[in-house]
Amino acid sequence: MTLAAGTRLGPYEILAPLGAGGMGEVYRARHSTLDREVAVKVLPAHLTSNPDALARFDREAKAVAALSHPNILSIFDFGTHNGVSYSVTELLQGETLRGRLDGSTVTQKQAVDWSLQIARGLSAAHGKGVVHRDLKPDNVFVTNDGHVKILDFGLAKRVDAAPNEQTNAPTDTGHTEPGTVMGTMGYMSPEQLRGLPVDHRTDLFSFGAILYELLSGRKAFKRDSASDTIAAILKEEPPELTQSGRNVSPALDHIVRHCLEKDRENRFQTAKDVAFALSEASSPTTAVTSGSYVVPPEARRGKSLAIVAAVAVVLAVAAALLWNRSKLGGASSANAGPKRIAVLPFENLGAPEDDYFADGMSDEIRGKLTSLQGVQVIARGSSTPYKKTNKTPKQIAQELNASYLLTATVRWEKSGGASRVHVSPELVDVTRPDAPTSKWQQPFDAAMTDVFQVQSDIATKVAQALGGALGAGDEKRLSEGPTQNLAAYDAFLKGEETSKAMAASDPPTIRKSLSYYEQAVALDPGFAQGWARLSVACALLYANALPEPRLAERSRQAADKAIALQPGRSEGYHALGNYERLVRGDLPRAREQYAKGLRLAPNSVDLLGSSSATEQAMGLADTALEHAKQAERLDPRSASAARRLGATFLLLRRYPEAIAALDRAVALAPSNINAIEYRVMASLAQGDLPGGRAVIRAVPKDVEPTALVAYFAQYNDLGWVLDDEQRDLLLRLTPDAFDGDRAALAICLAQAYALKGDAANVRLQAEEARKGFEDQLRESPNDDQRHVLLALALAYLGKKEEAVREGLRGVELRPLAKDAFGGAYDQQVLARIYILVGDHEKALDRLEPLLKMPALISAGWLKIDPNYAPLRGNPRFEKLVAGAK
Repeated sequence: MTLAAGTRLGPYEILAPLGAGGMGEVYRARHSTLDREVAVKVLPAHLTSNPDALARFDREAKAVAALSHPNILSIFDFGTHNGVSYSVTELLQGETLRGRLDGSTVTQKQAVDWSLQIARGLSAAHGKGVVHRDLKPDNVFVTNDGHVKILDFGLAKRVDAAPNEQTNAPTDTGHTEPGTVMGTMGYMSPEQLRGLPVDHRTDLFSFGAILYELLSGRKAFKRDSASDTIAAILKEEPPELTQSGRNVSPALDHIVRHCLEKDRENRFQTAKDVAFALSEASSPTTAVTSGSYVVPPEARRGKSLAIVAAVAVVLAVAAALLWNRSKLGGASSANAGPKRIAVLPFENLGAPEDDYFADGMSDEIRGKLTSLQGVQVIARGSSTPYKKTNKTPKQIAQELNASYLLTATVRWEKSGGASRVHVSPELVDVTRPDAPTSKWQQPFDAAMTDVFQVQSDIATKVAQALGGALGAGDEKRLSEGPTQNLAAYDAFLKGEETSKAMAASDPPTIRKSLSYYEQAVALDPGFAQGWARLSVACALLYANALPEPRLAERSRQAADKAIALQPGRSEGYHALGNYERLVRGDLPRAREQYAKGLRLAPNSVDLLGSSSATEQAMGLADTALEHAKQAERLDPRSASAARRLGATFLLLRRYPEAIAALDRAVALAPSNINAIEYRVMASLAQGDLPGGRAVIRAVPKDVEPTALVAYFAQYNDLGWVLDDEQRDLLLRLTPDAFDGDRAALAICLAQAYALKGDAANVRLQAEEARKGFEDQLRESPNDDQRHVLLALALAYLGKKEEAVREGLRGVELRPLAKDAFGGAYDQQVLARIYILVGDHEKALDRLEPLLKMPALISAGWLKIDPNYAPLRGNPRFEKLVAGAK
């Protein structure tokens, strides 16, 4: 049946045929009301009476309709008109991947780009429980602008579980009987050919065959006959990619072979892992770590030579990189290690209110030097404590392990309508065994309008004095001024002073600094650093306060603006990484952005710290620990760096090292509540409640009691650790202590009253929390934590089914496979919900995996936390805590 132009199917007018296949004919059509051109696929006439064909056609439409992703063909409509079944999708301009492969050679860069898009589309489909089962170049479309779309879900099958891309093979829930072979020869997995049940890893085998073809120009398993092709898939390995003559990188070769493992237990376990591996393989900075994620811990046992070969590849790449760095005289050279320099706070000789200006001068020069290869710059957090210090240069150098100190005096004169700045910098060499010596000094006296040139000149002179040969890129970065608008720069510096260069994270402080950053970019829309800081502030507010959609959009727009204005600076990539991590929760994409930033500023503590936090959440604990250690080496006097390192040790259950690092953090910043709480959790993890309370009792008197109590009650739900006096204070707090968030206050109060056994007030506060979280979720329906906290409120109200449903919704939105850190918190809350509704076995089902992975919760913690008291005495619980750390 061929439809003529002008034929109508419901509101769609057929314009022209586009193509045909075994399961449908495709036409260009127009929606008569919306005047939008679409693609209409109709079931051929000879299949309209075939129940199986109709079921498959219906299944494809419903499968695709359940998906929403830029790399999956979007379906708009589905229906029947005058006996003709049809589906309506977006109209694409371009050709299938088969057409691209048959028509020309694909570059390695293009192959990786297209493959990344396919992997991301598969990840989205698998996350909805949809397995494609017929992935091949003919079912992948490349638009004219290079955008990839996965097509034809006609053989798609729904499977149990897949929202979090579980690594265990799920149970089929489709209609194909075991023993039925479905798919396309040459791209089917071994389990498909054997007629065995399939899961999402089947698509990963087909993906590997496509990637092999993209990289080599030939099919992985093509033989002279169908039977020979089947035998090759079941028993043979494809020819080495290195034999293709296309200089395929070892990392990509390993990815292909890992996808094409005969045993699906040995393959990549999720499409997200594949996408991450591809992004790493295409990044020269992170190539040496490409083996850390390829074989998850649970898949390593009993795996054979393929893993050994992968390790060998990684070690070879690492050795090559180290050799190149030593040849170039970089940071790993044995003869000339990196020059470590501390830029100390510049001394303000003018009015006290000008301190922020002097601090801004030192911060800008520090930032410029950070971008240089072969120079390690001590971070702001470790340099700032030496403001107005009485310590000698020798003492400072020893404490910071620095070889050079840059000091300066600054005077900002604003008299007689003129404005001038006087800067007297000095580079001090503290490596000599005798007294420190001046390596370079030079006074600068310039009009305020030339202040940015002064900053660039100082950074350039310091770099030259350190013996570095500056390349054209270095000179350009050092010479760039942040803005030419002095008023914008002034507003920016006030924002930096308020936020302590974004070291603060509490919502009131961030809101105040945000207003300054908004002023800065309003005064100069071309101020890239201002846009980057604005983006970071919005992302932090979104994550730590109410997740308002306007903050999310503002964060993304500001990060994009920063990168567009100055693609050669790292700040924009750090901002975009924070947006991906804190707002969208896309950890692989966040890590990609941080890696881009680190290529531009390899010693940026901000980027190293953010990378570490992201890797923690991705379950890459070893890599996270290395980045945390590197950040602390560059920021040895920073409470934030020590706290981050301690938190990483804590997740790894290396408690003595965690306590040592967190003790340093608290010693460096005795009033930092975040560091204090982590130090308390280190004691709790060992089952030491008295030790944790002793840490709280030692808090300095300048810490506001209401702030301390609110923080412990809200973050990590530690209200139970507070003493009786502090819990009484908690019950008297108002929403102001929770940044105006009434729902957050109410759920904290419900938990506090539960500890007191006050059932009436528990219900009162739980009802208040329920209303508040429901209101918030109408604005942010995909906020996982608000779903689980709403579920907790419902559990306190005795609404078992609603509580469990909301809790499961929360963990579905942030599964452990997506975020091992935030997902672990959601799982803990869900376990508490199951305890409250009396389902202890399901609570244990949620807790058991957490004790086998890097996490805050521990056996010691479970023994002392009253929220888990109902489980004690349960044989399974006792066995669980007895066998775990």
